[in-house]
This record gives sequence, structure tokens and C-alpha cells, in this order.
Amino acid sequence: MYLRLVLVVALMLLGSAAGAYGGSGAPTATGLASAHRSTNGRIQHVVFIIQEGRSFNNLFMGFKGARTEHHGYDENGNKVELKPLPLAQKWGIDHYAAAYVTDYDNGKLDGWNNENACCGQPRDFAYSYVQKSDSKKYWDMAEQYVLADDFFPSNFDGTFISHQYTIAGYANDEVNFPDGVWSCQGGPNDVIGTFSAGMVPVCQDYSTLGDELDKASLTWRYYVDAGNGSLYDAYAVIDHIYFGSDYAQDVVHPPSQFITDVGNGNLAAVSWVTPTYSNSDDPGNDSASGPGWVASVVNAVGQSTYWDSTAIFIMWDDWGGWFDPVPPVPLDFDGSGFRVPLIGISAYAKSGYVSHVQYETSSVLRFIEDTFGLGQLAASDARAADPGPDFFDFNKKPRRFKAFDATPQRSEDRGRSPRRLFGGN
Repeated sequence: MYLRLVLVVALMLLGSAAGAYGGSGAPTATGLASAHRSTNGRIQHVVFIIQEGRSFNNLFMGFKGARTEHHGYDENGNKVELKPLPLAQKWGIDHYAAAYVTDYDNGKLDGWNNENACCGQPRDFAYSYVQKSDSKKYWDMAEQYVLADDFFPSNFDGTFISHQYTIAGYANDEVNFPDGVWSCQGGPNDVIGTFSAGMVPVCQDYSTLGDELDKASLTWRYYVDAGNGSLYDAYAVIDHIYFGSDYAQDVVHPPSQFITDVGNGNLAAVSWVTPTYSNSDDPGNDSASGPGWVASVVNAVGQSTYWDSTAIFIMWDDWGGWFDPVPPVPLDFDGSGFRVPLIGISAYAKSGYVSHVQYETSSVLRFIEDTFGLGQLAASDARAADPGPDFFDFNKKPRRFKAFDATPQRSEDRGRSPRRLFGGN
């Protein structure tokens, strides 16, 4: 039954009426994806910040120039007006593959009213958006730089698979979440489901962007909270990384060490920055500290000597179960997922620009590969559009950085493991 379900998802995506266009009607810009794009040597560092579990509509409702909707429909055809909610919420929302199928409902996008059945949330809880007072720091970043409103996860399920796409553009046919520990420390009995091969060990051994950077003698670091039980640690499930020298050298704890490293003049060519659970924006963690955390990371770069040589990308890894009015785009058996935000920040970024070009998670990998002259790892980064030509203008002088408000909002991580929250995180 389980494998039949995910195969139905794959066929549904491949047969979607969205065709070769993004959900908002934007061209896929395959020409941008197929050509190597130079940054004129201006970019020597890329910082990839990965937050959790928010659809585009949920964080950027009403953003000028972006496609958002104030209402949706339930499975009975009833119009549902979206309501503003605080960023901090005590309920998680189901975002397994089956929840994706329910929400999508053969393109009708009307299944979110079923979400309250999973965890006791209020009725139509998923038909919501973050109140402006809580999302303001993200809006400030988007209004000063670039916001993409046709950006989709390269996969359609949750955090575990999405984070594999952020390092490899690939997840080895896997789906949903592991049954046990999210790292190679779990051993061969720690397994995860796949589309075609049944259950396989969580610990895999495919190539990653870190491997490409090593071969090119370029530095990289993956910043992650060790106390999370490796929930956001994508490299912890790559055998040759986890059991090799790279893990001790390039996987760094805690995430705040990134700010220290930048201040000490020690920024790698490529940095992945993941949050602590309380800073993650994940629904169910009852915390609103994520925007302040992200602002502090951006400020660390902006106020350093690296500002003129760095491109920063901020993405949310999956839709988190929240309503979004734009149909997912058919890419392959694994995606895409529902639309999520992508913010691009640089001294060369366009100002107050909303991009309507179709991008996906692997577009950030494609930018890194094109910037440093690396090859592609998988089908997703090979097809993905490089956002560089759209987001940045490297013919202009770098503009000065204006710091963002990094004052932390209420952060109330009550010690609950996200692994226990419905939806697997």
C-alpha cells in the first residue's frame, strides 16, 4: 500500500497539467540553466541558509509583486478565508508524502481542511499565514534584495529528503523519513523507504557538493546543531563523509559558530547554515526566534570584509503542511513540492526585486557549481536554472550593507523533540 501511494504521487506529478511552466505561469528559463554563468570573479563565497517548514503564501502573504492569495477552498468547494497567526505555534502539521497527495488533491489544491484531523489543531489551521509583525524581518530582507515567488523544493515530502537535495541534488530514490536515527550512527538496521527498492539503510554513499569542492581544493563547512540528534545534518547520512576526515573538519557545531568564524576572518567558499530547532521556523516548536537568528547570520556577513565577495541564499526546506495557492511543478518522480520562499542577498543583488522565474532547491547548487566551475551531481541540478543572472548584476559597483534588526523574538523551545511531532519535521 505504501509503495503504491508514492508511485501514485509520481504519476500524478509527471501527468500534471502545469506542463513546462511554473505554477504562476512563468517560463522555466531552461536557457539560463544550460549555460555557464560567470559572476565576473566577484563571488568567492556562497552562504546557504536553510530554514524549516513554511510555504511561500504562509510567510509572504500580500507581498507586493508576488503571487499570494487570501483564501483557498476545502474539499467540499467551500471558500476558506486565510487567517493570520503568530509564527510561534504549538502544533506541527503533517507533511509526509500522503499529506502532499491530500493537499494537492489531483490539482484542486483543496485538501488542507483535513490537516486538523492529524494533531488536534483548530479547524482549517493550515489555511493560515504568519502575521506581519512576526515575519517583518524576512520582509525587510526581501524588500531590500531579491525574493523568488516561483521557487519549489526539488522533492515533495519533508526535511530529511529536502536536506539531501541541498547537498547532493539527489536522495537515492528515498521518500519521507527514517524509522530511527537520522545519521550513519544508526547502523544497517536504521532504514528508510524508497520509491522502487523497498526499505534501504539510512546511511548512503553517493557524491555530494562537498566532494566536488574537495576535489577543486575549495573549502566548505556545514553548520548544524549537534544537540538536534542530526535532524538537519544532511552529511551525517553520507558514509564516506561521516566516517571520514571531512566530518570532523567540515561539519561544525553549533550553528552560531558561523558568526564566530566570519568574525575571525574564516569564511569558507561554501557554507551551509542550519538552525537550532527553536530557531528553525518549524511549525510546532512554539518559537518565533527564527527571523532574528537569520538576521544575525546575514548581518555577520554584511558587516564583515566578506560582504563584497559573498552571495547569500535563504530558503525554507518544505511547505510544512501550510496552504499555498500555486500548483507544484512536474519535474520528476520526486517533485516538485509546494512553493516555498527563496531570498537572495548580495552587494550585487537587485533591489526590491521579485523574481518570477521557476527555480528549485537545486538551483542554489547550480549557482555554486557555475560560480566555481564545478560539474553537476544529478538530474535536478543539471536541469535547474541558475539564479545568478536573474538575481544579481555584477556590472554594478557593490552597494553598502544596511544591518537588519536581529533582536530575538520570543523563543520557547519546551524541550520536545521535533521527531515526536506529527509530520516528522
